[in-house]
Amino acid sequence: MKTRHWDRLANGGLSFTELGFGAAPLGNLYRAISEDEAHAVLTRAWDLGVRYFDTAPLYGLGLSETRLNRFLRDKPREDYVLSSKVGRLLEVCPPEQRTGIGKFFDTPTRREVYDYTYDGVMRSLEFSLERLGVDRIDILFAHDLDIFNHGSQETLDAKLSELMDGGYKALVELRDQGVIKAFGAGVNEWQPCQWMTERGDFDLFLLAGRYTLLEQEALESFLPLATDRGIGIIIGGPYNSGVLATGPKPGAFYNYDLAPQDILDRVARIEAVCNRHEVRMVDAAFQFPLRHPAIVSVIPGGQGVAEVEANLKAATAEIPAALWAELKSEGLMRDDAPVEV
Repeated sequence: MKTRHWDRLANGGLSFTELGFGAAPLGNLYRAISEDEAHAVLTRAWDLGVRYFDTAPLYGLGLSETRLNRFLRDKPREDYVLSSKVGRLLEVCPPEQRTGIGKFFDTPTRREVYDYTYDGVMRSLEFSLERLGVDRIDILFAHDLDIFNHGSQETLDAKLSELMDGGYKALVELRDQGVIKAFGAGVNEWQPCQWMTERGDFDLFLLAGRYTLLEQEALESFLPLATDRGIGIIIGGPYNSGVLATGPKPGAFYNYDLAPQDILDRVARIEAVCNRHEVRMVDAAFQFPLRHPAIVSVIPGGQGVAEVEANLKAATAEIPAALWAELKSEGLMRDDAPVEV
């Protein structure tokens, strides 16, 4: 498994496997899986060489973190990189008020409470350490500071201010004290990442679905800024919620919803180019973000052993340079998108 070393702060940094593990599916995302199934998936990922694991309190309302607890218990702590999120606290609630009904299944009866304050970050870290059963978490990401989750620019602006006035100070303290190695944000939009980068000393961002074979607007300003600052980028959602893996067939998902026709049409054109070069589109989709120098890892999810093995196949595929060239000539990829290994 190839690794990429990030050391923006000259404190030893962190070594990421190019293929990481996004643990949202372990929180019974879209369907319930058993404890043994979750453990088997994690074990297979480890056996294949994966050493970066990302989770969050939201994923299964604590379930993802507790399933990682069982798995990581006998793993040497220096052998892997672990990230979790802050910004949501979980509280006990009546069953009908549970967060994620219809999205997460068979989870603890909890509801989310957004909290990006100083105390909220400290409490969230303490709870995550208990659920994970580890002595330290390497990276903390402020979770879902985007319009997609908060509904409007006005609400997002208020949450960003709450973070910078409170939670950001906690994250800086935790990093300066060596409690964590790095911090940043895990979001679904690149614009808030740029906003935070312009106002604070952030280390890493987990960007879901916004720098992919299908979308490269982040090249306009954010990714160049991140490169200049030495900020590392982890790419979640490399298949844009599925459509780059399944292809443009009926029922394909894009950005957590059914793909609209214009997306299906564009994906069909991308797939046609891949077919001409005898490359699986899913392989090109995984490999594409890693061509950018700021990217340190790509973390597709996996609920089954077969999915984990498929992700490894995509991570190790050989992609001919002519494929990228044709995508650019067809107007299906930005001309300034890096494509060299």
